[in-house]
Amino acid sequence: MKIVYISTYAPRECGIATFTNDLLNAVLVTGSADLISQDVVAITDQKESYLYPDEVKFSIQQDNQHDYIQAANFINSEQYDCCVLEHEFGIFGGVSGLYILSLIKQIHIPLIVNFHTILEKPSTDEKAILIEIAKRASKIVVMTQHAIGILSRVYQIPVEKIVCIPHGVPTYSKSQQQAKADLQLAHKKIILTFGFIGRNKGIETVIKALPAVVRSNPEVVYLIVGKTHPNVLRHSGEEYREFLQQLTEDLKLTDYVQFVNDFVDIDLLSTYLSACDIYVTPYINEAQITSGTLSYAIGAGAAVLSTPYWHAVELLGEGRGVLFPFKDAITLGVELKKLLNSPAELIDQRARALEFGKNMTWTKLGENYLSLIREASLNYSFDSTKHLELAIADLPPFSLAHIRRLTNQVGIIQHATYSIPNYKEGYCLDDNARALLISLMAYEEFEDAHALELMPTYLAYIHYAQRPDGLFHNFMNYGNEFLDDIGSEDSFGRTIWALGYLFKASPLTSYYQLGQEMFFRASTNFENLRSIRAIAYVIMGISHYLEHQPNDENMIERMRVLSNKLVHEYKVSSNSNWEWFEPVLAYDNAILPLSLLQASKFLNDEELNFMVLKTMRFLEEIIFQNGYLSIVGNQDWYRQNQLISKFGQQPIDVTATVLMFYEAYKLTNDAQYLEKMTRSFQWFLGENDLKLALYDAETKGSCDGLESYGINRNQGAESTICYLISYLTVHKALK
Repeated sequence: MKIVYISTYAPRECGIATFTNDLLNAVLVTGSADLISQDVVAITDQKESYLYPDEVKFSIQQDNQHDYIQAANFINSEQYDCCVLEHEFGIFGGVSGLYILSLIKQIHIPLIVNFHTILEKPSTDEKAILIEIAKRASKIVVMTQHAIGILSRVYQIPVEKIVCIPHGVPTYSKSQQQAKADLQLAHKKIILTFGFIGRNKGIETVIKALPAVVRSNPEVVYLIVGKTHPNVLRHSGEEYREFLQQLTEDLKLTDYVQFVNDFVDIDLLSTYLSACDIYVTPYINEAQITSGTLSYAIGAGAAVLSTPYWHAVELLGEGRGVLFPFKDAITLGVELKKLLNSPAELIDQRARALEFGKNMTWTKLGENYLSLIREASLNYSFDSTKHLELAIADLPPFSLAHIRRLTNQVGIIQHATYSIPNYKEGYCLDDNARALLISLMAYEEFEDAHALELMPTYLAYIHYAQRPDGLFHNFMNYGNEFLDDIGSEDSFGRTIWALGYLFKASPLTSYYQLGQEMFFRASTNFENLRSIRAIAYVIMGISHYLEHQPNDENMIERMRVLSNKLVHEYKVSSNSNWEWFEPVLAYDNAILPLSLLQASKFLNDEELNFMVLKTMRFLEEIIFQNGYLSIVGNQDWYRQNQLISKFGQQPIDVTATVLMFYEAYKLTNDAQYLEKMTRSFQWFLGENDLKLALYDAETKGSCDGLESYGINRNQGAESTICYLISYLTVHKALK
C-alpha cells in the first residue's frame, strides 16, 4: 500500500503539520513497515524553506499555482494507491485556498479528505471550494458529529460519504507526580493552556479570572505554553503576548502566570499535559469544529474547563468537562475555585476524561485511517473520460432570471456588482445586441415566454442607438444620454450579427420588419470596417441573413469582400509557426475562424476552407494544452515566442470557441468537434484552470472571468449572455 499525503509538514510549526506527522506514524505502526509506504507533498508558506525529512518527496510553494499542477503530475507518475488531503483554507494558495483544486482534480487515484475547518457561514468562494473538494473525494473525514451536520445542511454533502474519526492523542507514559517534578512544579496546582497564541484564543479571560482564584489557592500557577501563531506574528508581531504580559503585571499575577514562548515537541508537551490539574480552552468564538489541544487534554486525563465552542460542547459532554460562557472571567473563576477546592470532584472529572481518551489514541486512529484507505483504494476506478462526458441531463436548468434582473424598460444594464445591476455603468449597444441574440435563440430552442417578452426592449435600444447614416452609438448612461458620437466597430459588428439572426428567427413580423430596416441601413458601412473582429461579426450576421435569403447575390459578394480582408490579414501575419490573422492572440479569438466557417457555406472557396482548418488547429493546440479549455487571458495576451497570459480569462472567448466547434461539427459531422464543443462549455461548469464553476446556480448568472486571485464574482450582462449562448448551442447540438 503506497500512500501520499498533501499537507503542511514538520519542521514547519503548524498544528496540521504535527497532526500529519502523527498520522503517518500511527498508520505505519498499525500496518507493517514492509507493506506500507508513505510519502508527503508538503505545502511551504510565504517563500520559507524547510529542511524536510526523507518522506517529503515534493514541496509546493503555497502561492505558486504551477507547483500544484506539477505536484499532480508527480503523484500520477509515482503509482500511489491513495491520496490523503489534510485541508485547512489558510494553508493553500489563491482566494480561500482554491489552488488545491488544480491538484486534486488532476490526480488519478482515490482521495480521502480530512476537513480541519468547516464553516457554518462560509463566503461564496469558501463554500464553492469545499463543495468541489467534496465532489472529488472518495471519503471525507471529520472529527466531530457536529461537523457532519454542517456538511450535510450547508454544503449538501451526502452523509454516507462522511466518516467521523476523532482527533488523535498520544499515549502518556508519565504520572502526574513525575511530570510535575520534571517541570520543577511538584508542589503546584497547574492550570494549562497550550497552542498557538492569538487574539481568538481568549487567554485574557483566564488571567482576569485568576485574582479570585489565587487568594484561596496561592499554590496555583497558570502555564501559557505556545508561540504566537506565524500569521499573527507576520501581521501584528507580539502585540497580543505583550498585552497578556502587561495584563498579568497590572493584576499583580507575575508569580502565578508563566509564559512558555516555544513550539514544544511532543515529549515535552506530553509532560505539560500529564502535569496539569486543570486544562482551559477559553476560545472566544463558537465556530471551531476541531481543537487538537482540547483532544490532547482529554487524552491526558485533565479536568477541562472550556467555552462552549462546537468541539468542546461535543467532547465535554457526559461530565467529561465543564463549560463556561464566552469571555466570562467571573464564572470561570468560580468554576476554577470549585474544582481546586473539591479534590474528589477534580479526581472524578480527570478519571472520566482519561477513560474517554482511551478511544482517541493514535493507535486506534491509525487503524481507522488504514481501513478507510484500503476501502477507498479497493473501490476506486479512474476513468479519464468521465469528466468530459456531457448529456442534456447534465446541463443546469435553463433560466433567463439573471438577464431579466439586469433588464429594465430601457435595455440591459451592462455591469453588475455581484449579481445586482450596477446602474452607475449604464448601458451599451454590445450587450443589448447580444441580449437580442440570446432572446431569439432562447425562443427558438424553448419557446421561452420570457425571451419573447424581452425582445422588443433590446430591439428598441438598438433602434434608438442607430444614427441616420446606419452607424450606432454604443454607451449610454443611466439618464439615457449617449456618451459617444459613434460606437466601436466591434459593437457595430455584434449588432449586425444579432440583426442577421433576427431574419431567420424572428417570432413576429413587426420585429422582422424593424430589424430589416436597421440591417440594410447599416449595410452601407460594411466595406469600411477595419477591425478584424468587427468584420467577423458582420460576416456572421450576413451568414444568418443568407440562411433566410440564400439567393441574394449582392450580399454574397459583400461577404466575399469581407472574408478576403480576413484572408489578407492572415497572409500578412502568419508564418510556419504562427497560423493566425494577427501577430497576437487577443480577445474573442475563435470568432475569426468561426466567421469564415460560416462564410464557406456560401463562397465555395477551397483555399478559404484549407486556411480556416489551419487556423482552427493552431488555436486549438494553444487553448487545449492541458486537456481542458484554457483560453488566452487579457492581462498580456499571447504573442509568438512569448508566454501565454493565463488569467483574465473572459466568457466571451469561451462562447466563440463553443460556436466554432459546433459550426465545424455541422459542416463535417466529425464527432471530435462535438466533444470539443462540450469540453469548451464545461469551462463555465468548472473544467478550467481554477477548477471552479463560473455559473452561479443561485442567481442563474455567470461570473465575469477567471483571475489569478480566483473568480471575478461580478455577474455582468456580457458574461451571463455568453454562458447562455453557449448553453443553447450545446443543448441544440446534444438533443
